[in-house]
Amino acid sequence: MPDIASSELPTIVGKLDWVGMNDIEMPVTVVTSTGDKIQCPARINAFVNLADPDKQGIHMSRLYLLLDETLQNTAITPATLKDLVSGFLDSHSDLSDRAMVRIDFDYLVRRPSLVSDNTGWRRYPVSLIGEIRDQQFHLEMSLRVLYSSTCPCSAALSRQLVQQKFANDFARADKLSKNTVFDWLGAASNIIATPHSQRSAVDLRVRFVDQSDKLDILDMVELLEGALKTAVQSAVKREDEQAFANLNGTNLMFCEDAARRVKAALESDNAVADYWARCSHFESLHPHNAVAIVTKGVKDGYAPIDNCHDHH
Repeated sequence: MPDIASSELPTIVGKLDWVGMNDIEMPVTVVTSTGDKIQCPARINAFVNLADPDKQGIHMSRLYLLLDETLQNTAITPATLKDLVSGFLDSHSDLSDRAMVRIDFDYLVRRPSLVSDNTGWRRYPVSLIGEIRDQQFHLEMSLRVLYSSTCPCSAALSRQLVQQKFANDFARADKLSKNTVFDWLGAASNIIATPHSQRSAVDLRVRFVDQSDKLDILDMVELLEGALKTAVQSAVKREDEQAFANLNGTNLMFCEDAARRVKAALESDNAVADYWARCSHFESLHPHNAVAIVTKGVKDGYAPIDNCHDHH
């Protein structure tokens, strides 16, 4: 059979940074923190560079077949990804010296309710990027965690309005009983202002010091949710909603506050070598978002302005 890619020279010669395939449809197996194996539908990018300027192209089918063979038999771990991109290079030893794989999937896990004895599903979008360059393997994990943010400024302005109404309603009262104040606070008509809050997201890119044979996805999720305090909920009864309102009321935050919380949490994790994190508050007051970005600040690491746009 004719093999044009191998037998003919390109019309214009030259090296190419990356050649491969985007959005390959394939399931992947992920091991949970409890040791269970779950299968997730994924979208995969597979690439090698074309280092030989005189070659027409790469062997894309080899990349696909390596993906299929590896991922149908093995759960994704740092070791799996390293073996996979090493295989990409071995299959293109006469053409390439760099290889990369990116796997995007949704990590689904049951999470407990705040108070009630219920659990519900939560979805965390995850990206794993493995790359060999300069004969070194590099691994990056990206994920998104949703939380709620209540504006401190709006909260203060709302309290002032409630105070003013209280002062007006009892302008002529010399003494007030505890029950009178209690009943006044419980009337919806008296709480005339409430602070605005909104669903928010932290997008994280992280590199680890020790690329062990384990992916601690849930550990990283819990680190971020623990720092922010107001992770969104799935299964919610009235007692859970009240507890969530309490968490929002006691954790007022601007996007700057959220970013500092995330930074402090990541700095406390000795397994993290470098990180880039963006806290986005999808404003209910404005038609635009409020955003803060933090990085670890290591030499040759993530840049503060690196990928300000959505990378998922």
